[in-house]
Amino acid sequence: MEAWEKVYNKWASFENLEPSLKDDLTCMKNDTDALEDAFYKELSFGTGGMRGILGPGINRMNKYTVRKAVNGLAIYLKANCVNVNDRGVAVSYDSRYMSQELAIETAKVLGAYGIKAYVFDSLHPTPLLSFAVRYLGAVAGVMITASHNPPAYNGFKVYNEDGGQITPTEAEAVISFINQTENELTVPVIERAELEEKELLNWIGDEIDNAYLQQLKQISRLSTDEQKTAKDLQIIFTPLHGTSYDLVLKGLNQLNFPHVNVVEEQAKPDPEFSTVDSPNPEEHQAFTMAIELGKKNGADILIGTDPDADRLGVAVKNKSGEYTVLTGNQFGALLLAYILEHSDNALLTNARLLKTIVTTELGRTIADHFGVETIDTLTGFKYIGEKIRQFDATGETFIFGFEESYGYLISSFARDKDAVQAAMTACEIAYHWKKQGKTLLDALETLYEKYGYYQEGMSSLTLQGKEGAEKIAAIVDRVRKSPFTEIAGLQVLQVEDYLSSERTFMNESRNVEQIDLPQENVIKFILENDSWVCLRPSGTEPKIKCYYGVCEQSQTKSAERLISLKHAMEAIMEGN
Repeated sequence: MEAWEKVYNKWASFENLEPSLKDDLTCMKNDTDALEDAFYKELSFGTGGMRGILGPGINRMNKYTVRKAVNGLAIYLKANCVNVNDRGVAVSYDSRYMSQELAIETAKVLGAYGIKAYVFDSLHPTPLLSFAVRYLGAVAGVMITASHNPPAYNGFKVYNEDGGQITPTEAEAVISFINQTENELTVPVIERAELEEKELLNWIGDEIDNAYLQQLKQISRLSTDEQKTAKDLQIIFTPLHGTSYDLVLKGLNQLNFPHVNVVEEQAKPDPEFSTVDSPNPEEHQAFTMAIELGKKNGADILIGTDPDADRLGVAVKNKSGEYTVLTGNQFGALLLAYILEHSDNALLTNARLLKTIVTTELGRTIADHFGVETIDTLTGFKYIGEKIRQFDATGETFIFGFEESYGYLISSFARDKDAVQAAMTACEIAYHWKKQGKTLLDALETLYEKYGYYQEGMSSLTLQGKEGAEKIAAIVDRVRKSPFTEIAGLQVLQVEDYLSSERTFMNESRNVEQIDLPQENVIKFILENDSWVCLRPSGTEPKIKCYYGVCEQSQTKSAERLISLKHAMEAIMEGN
């Protein structure tokens, strides 16, 4: 008997198994491949948490795999933090299937350890969870979300007492306690009624929303008088069936943006995300309805958040009158330039820009112009949050953080990417440029003319299941063992291997220096002519991703260079 079959039999014979999961197992009993995939390994708990398809099995998201994760977290908190029971854990959830139920399951396990849970009484964005941890002085936070993944997914993200996603070191310790939990089916819990009676389950109402909105107003660069003035900016907003509806509208209202039209078909939470192929503002199809409404209303700007409201997409009219969706790199550069141009010079002397290793180098170039140091982190906003926490000790000033995948943080009262903050500032920037007779695309062209025509792209290869994971590992292993000396006709100047933490200079001396970042299975090639490529297996999806960036003196040359890199790297990923 295979190892997975033993685990399957344990679940199938468990007398108190959740009825819906038992029914699912019954339907699957003759599908050996499906059963093996559900039981051949435990759902991976990465550096921030776990994410997977909902369903029965140890390789799926369900009440038992969540209970096991919370059990490990509770033991970790008891062993490493002070005053855990009273400080408690903040818990939030998004609009996905089972999100509220899994949030309550989290509280049920925490309660068994005597740890209070502060659970939002309605679905809320991820950045509100981050803010709540800090506002409540909680010892940790849990967010039930799968972000922009398809409807079949859900996830479990863990935050530390600073409001940031747990660091790799913290995650390693939590994982060790999770692994000590032998049987996910028998994790102790306290039922909801008893939790409420013992005040171990506390429901969060409007207090945190109101406190967050007060902080949100402070990030505006508009003068007090201008904040009070009604603004002639036509805005289309879509929450893509997620969590941001109330906060975005309230935030825009308190800055006096009165002309906001919501895509009503996408305003209500919907776990099927029925109006889009993917609830991801990175995918341009997610803006289809917003574009239709924008054309009808003559909108100046379209904004859309993903379901848990930690990513923001922006679209504006081009010279042909059609709407163009900005990339995360483009909008991040616009945000950065606006923030730096409207900051006190005294503040900038010790300011730091935080970006990931696969985010546009245009950000570094803009920051350099203002005398602001840029610090690169690994991919994932958890690393940006960790750096901000370090600044509390070093005295450095956080000025802005962003990543190419539509994640931005303007003020550190939250410690994760925040689409609500970004939405407010997007409208403010659009208003700023409209007063000058320009659009955000005009503003972007100004940046390109000043700093160079930077362009970036990303390709991905999705390989499902156990066999797919093995193929992804083989691709990266092949590149690591036989690194390139040239890509698409461009000489490789440096090879950065983040697994070995080594940067190799590809000259005659082949000098090697250490990379001062956590280890991760990522390889980046720095090429001549300000170009680069980076190969990275996704930590949350069955994908291998390749990022690439270029800079030329014209838009045409930049686009041509980007296409050549794209074709070269896609051939490499596909084994050609």
